[in-house]
Amino acid sequence: MDVLAGMRVFARVAETGGFSAVARELSTTQPTVSRTVAALESHLGVRLLHRSSRAVSLTDDGRAFYVRAMRALEAVAEAETSVGGRRGQPVGLLRMGAPVAFGRLHIAPRLGTFLAHHPKVDIDLSMTDAFVDPVEFGLDLVIRIGDLEDQSLVVRRLGVTRRVTVASDDYLDRRGVPSSPSDLTAHDCIVYSRLATGDRWHFEGADGPIVVKVGGRLRADNSEAVREAVSAGVGIGVVPVWLFGDEIRSGRVRIILSAFEPRPLPINAVYASRRHVAAKVRAMIAFLAAEFHASPLLRSVGPESSSAGPVSIDRSDPGVSR
Repeated sequence: MDVLAGMRVFARVAETGGFSAVARELSTTQPTVSRTVAALESHLGVRLLHRSSRAVSLTDDGRAFYVRAMRALEAVAEAETSVGGRRGQPVGLLRMGAPVAFGRLHIAPRLGTFLAHHPKVDIDLSMTDAFVDPVEFGLDLVIRIGDLEDQSLVVRRLGVTRRVTVASDDYLDRRGVPSSPSDLTAHDCIVYSRLATGDRWHFEGADGPIVVKVGGRLRADNSEAVREAVSAGVGIGVVPVWLFGDEIRSGRVRIILSAFEPRPLPINAVYASRRHVAAKVRAMIAFLAAEFHASPLLRSVGPESSSAGPVSIDRSDPGVSR
């Protein structure tokens, strides 16, 4: 059989969850797609898919083979673009991941520009606040905020996100305004559970770093939930400066503890290997690095940024408003 063609068909079935959608893509029939995958399974001597009347799903062997098949298909695409008139051109499907709020505000609005400059690239954007291993989930590139400890992955810094401490006017009217980080121990704090430091909030003050163990009745595993809870007056949050825009300008949410700015966090591009990085991945990394450098909210700055004073909100940045 044509193993490469079978791998391409199998990969699309795995991604769409069915034979019919792939048949429509390829202008063929559902039985033809099914026979192609069956022939690949016979060639490999394993079952790649669980089949039912409603959908198909990957077996354990199928998941393992999918990851490796995608690497092989990417290598073929790279080989095709390494010679002749297509040399070095970004091409193919770019699978990338990003946090939910950051993806909504700062990745998705910029993708139209990228696609216009790279007409042979398609993008599959997956958004979750959980860290996903790009190899395990078959992603070419993952955008993550915060420090990463996995030494097997390649990390390139794209920018820096400053953070602020915020609360709604309603909450502050009820509970008072803290004047120092130590006052937070007497307040309801909304803990973002995906943060590596958990309920230990790190601040920079005039006399150096300050760490406070906070508490509260609400923990959340995504920043959108923290955002809504802060706006609703549930408690105090430490959030990226880009998460609130209109609420701060209107006065519904207030930045507090301006003299004690939380430690800024890096914005990183994460991928699996330094070798054979696809042109489409290199293009996206370069694009986002340039875009973030142009944004006052995301630009990489020196360590003095942590004590640069109160944060201002720039209306011109495309990710400020909801």
